[in-house]
Order: sequence, then C-alpha cells, then structure tokens
Amino acid sequence: MQALSILESGAFDLTVRRLCLELIEDRGHLGDTALVGLQPRGIFFARRLRNELLRITGEKTLTYGELDITFHRDDFRQRAVTAIPGTTALDFSVDNRRVVLIDDVLFTGRTIRAGLDALLAFGRPRSVELMVLIDRRFSRELPIQPDYTGLAVDSIDGQHVTVEWRESDGVDRVLLKQVQR
Repeated sequence: MQALSILESGAFDLTVRRLCLELIEDRGHLGDTALVGLQPRGIFFARRLRNELLRITGEKTLTYGELDITFHRDDFRQRAVTAIPGTTALDFSVDNRRVVLIDDVLFTGRTIRAGLDALLAFGRPRSVELMVLIDRRFSRELPIQPDYTGLAVDSIDGQHVTVEWRESDGVDRVLLKQVQR
C-alpha cells in the first residue's frame, strides 16, 4: 500500500490556525499559559503554534519551552538502539501555570505519560492540557485523551501515521502508511 496523504499543506496550516484560535477562545488571554513541546517531533508543532499565536494576538512574547522525555519513557532501556536524549529548554517555573503539553501524534499515550513525568520535575502546574495535531484514538494503552485535536485518525494495526514538517522534511503533510512486517 502506498502512503495515503490525509492532510496537505493548505489544510495543515488551517488546522494549526484553528487550534490556536481554540486555545485563545478557551483561555482568553495567555498570560498564565505555558506552551511546552515534547521532543523530538512535538517541538515542530509547538514552535509553529507559538509563532502563529504571537501573530494572531500581537503579543511580543509567550511562555514557551521544549521538554526532552527520553529518560522518562518506560521503554528506553528496552530499545534496540541506544536512546539519544534531546535538549530541554524550560527557562521558567511551571508552578501555578496553565501548561499546554504539545505533541504531533497521540498514539498509545506512553509518550504523553513520560512528558507528564518530566514536566512535574519542574514544578507543580495549576493544570495541564494536551494538544496534538493527530489523535490515533483507537490505539490507546493508557487513559490519556487530548483537550485539543487537529485531526482524529482511525487506523488499524499495521498502519503508521507520519507527520512531515517543512522545517525538517521540506513539506507540511500527514501520511498514513502501511508498515511492512
């Protein structure tokens, strides 16, 4: 099976903008909100959201960070390839902030659980919400659901969702691929 494109560049941009507007509608102002992107690929989405929110609101700054979860994953010792950590850039306290944890694809929920563990090492937020570009909703292993979803994708075993980012892959799109076993 060839890769099926389920979100192309134009719709991709509209989806990011819609999620920004939803966040603004729910929060009003973003003064006590912190956006935190999860390494490795959630940071592309988080950076895009931050830039779009700054453009829409006209604000000069927005509390923003990037969080590496490598050593908080429950499978990092079991992987065939040695885990290579990314960088964490949180130059603020999460204490009493409304944090929006951001990732590109929500699949089993294990990455988000690791993100929550890593985040709590930086303080105690008032609340944590989850924003994902793609929600593979029938694949959960943990009871984790997004508060903000760009697109829900119903996939079956043997399918993989890939998000390609202009910044790293040269194009914005989401592909559904059949995994060869």
